[in-house]
Amino acid sequence: MRDRLIFIGQLIFTLLVAAFLVVPALLSISAGITVNYFRGIASGLTLHWVFQVFDLYAGTIVLSFVIASATLVVTLLAGVPAAYALHVRGGRLSRIVEEIITLPLAIPGLAIALALLLTYQGFAGFRRSWLFILTGHVVFTMPFMVRSVMAVFATVDIRTLDEGAASLGASPWRRFLDVIVPNALPGILAGSLMVVTLSLGEFNLTWMLHTPLTKTLPIGLADSYASMRLEVASAYTLIFFVMIIPLLVAMQMFAGAERAR
Repeated sequence: MRDRLIFIGQLIFTLLVAAFLVVPALLSISAGITVNYFRGIASGLTLHWVFQVFDLYAGTIVLSFVIASATLVVTLLAGVPAAYALHVRGGRLSRIVEEIITLPLAIPGLAIALALLLTYQGFAGFRRSWLFILTGHVVFTMPFMVRSVMAVFATVDIRTLDEGAASLGASPWRRFLDVIVPNALPGILAGSLMVVTLSLGEFNLTWMLHTPLTKTLPIGLADSYASMRLEVASAYTLIFFVMIIPLLVAMQMFAGAERAR
């Protein structure tokens, strides 16, 4: 009886938390497909606002996925080897470098963006391109990739595996691809999920770095809420959910399948 009451209490608490998170999102989504938000569903359903968002903000959607994909590629190419080098070397110097890499987690996005603006103020062409936003996203998301991969290395005797492959005559590049990367795959997948999620949803840093021609999804969403009808902004939220959630679910399923294997 006691266990049943505990289970019921936990279930009720979970449902309340889920409702607290989901109900506002559902209300916003429903507003994006109603003719008039203030009259509600009784005013009728329409996709007019959704098509209007695509007409006005299609570029922000495409650019967000381009930047998120590029951020993932850069963090993979730089973060995985960096995590391996820090883990293998160890010592005080590695810990200092690791803390420097993770420093952006303790600094507000606006401060990071201001530092980038001051650093690259002389490169006008670079600052006007989406590559400038990419630089900020890489700085902001790199710690998540490095920490995720290092967490996996901490549970696997990578050094012994590497030495065993070296004793069989494998080159450093072959050892890294055939031994290190497969063993680090769970951490790579977890880090990739975090990188893509954070890049797509990052607002503060992107708001400081963007130009009128390099708006991303969150910037376009903020603009639509500030300057458009509420129905348009809600339709933008609907598009955001429809495009982001399947991607995150697919990545979660892929990561779960890899862990099971």
